[in-house]
Amino acid sequence: MKAIVHAGKSGLDGLSVQEMEEPQPGAGEVRVKLRTAGMNHRDLFVLERHKPTDPPVIIGSDGAGVIDAVGEGVTHVQVGDEVIINPSLGWKENSEAPPAGYEILGFPKHGTFAEKVIVPGDNAILKPRYLTWEEAGVLSLAALTAYRALFTRARIRPGMKVLIPGIGGGAATFLLQFAKAAGATVYVTSRSKEKCRKALEYGADRAIDSHDDWGTALDGAKVDVAIESVGAATFHKSLERLRPGGTIVTFGASTGDVVPFNLRDFFYGQYNLLGTTMGSGEEYREMLQFIETHQIKPVLDQMMPLEQYAQAFERMERAAQLGKIGFYVGSGGH
Repeated sequence: MKAIVHAGKSGLDGLSVQEMEEPQPGAGEVRVKLRTAGMNHRDLFVLERHKPTDPPVIIGSDGAGVIDAVGEGVTHVQVGDEVIINPSLGWKENSEAPPAGYEILGFPKHGTFAEKVIVPGDNAILKPRYLTWEEAGVLSLAALTAYRALFTRARIRPGMKVLIPGIGGGAATFLLQFAKAAGATVYVTSRSKEKCRKALEYGADRAIDSHDDWGTALDGAKVDVAIESVGAATFHKSLERLRPGGTIVTFGASTGDVVPFNLRDFFYGQYNLLGTTMGSGEEYREMLQFIETHQIKPVLDQMMPLEQYAQAFERMERAAQLGKIGFYVGSGGH
């Protein structure tokens, strides 16, 4: 089968389209013949984490397709079912943190940038009917991350004010859609005028230039919650916008992991700082129910054939996308 494989060199140089042996499902597993797959920032990080001396790995965490083989003991899905893949492996019930042994599909286990993928039966969920193959293939990782950040960690409620710096990536666009559906007022920032304009179309109440003074641009408004996935470049600006007792939830650091921190300002402000990443199978099902109730669809940036992977990675590295970049994988994905 055809797959995007990372091997031999770190970074983008280690990527190529190769023929790989078709995998067989073991007990409790299913094989999904993929129609579409979706990119995430994680795919960029894996290219550095996966060492040239490690065995080759098929990357990719998101995908949707049709089950074409089931292992022993799988009863809730069968051959021919149209499914969406939950890439969160080994975290079933909602808990404060994932259990030991938790992994994300696509490294170290083979992922979705291939014609077929093996996943635990519990991670193949019937595809919501209202989603196209393109939408289903790019949904899971970013939507699950956004759902846990907003609902489990930030405990968002109607009427809250939410700040989302760096609108553009998949998780940020889901945060905007989810928070609006939950009845919040949402402010977003971006360096791109075009992304600000699009964010207003998708329901943002205010969209401001990241380079501006955020306090002035928002007329001094303070927020209940800031969801930080940018990191060092925006962390302090987000903190300045929090009301006393407000909460920052962080799940990303694309502009740097380390932030100098004034503890005194922080404890006088009675702020909360919460980390989060991905989510459990239980939250995944809740998220699917939520998006179906509100008929939320992923914002699609571009769909490409697997062979154009270099273009897709370059687009994500430049942060040029608004929403999700996806691949057509199997025949009939278009």
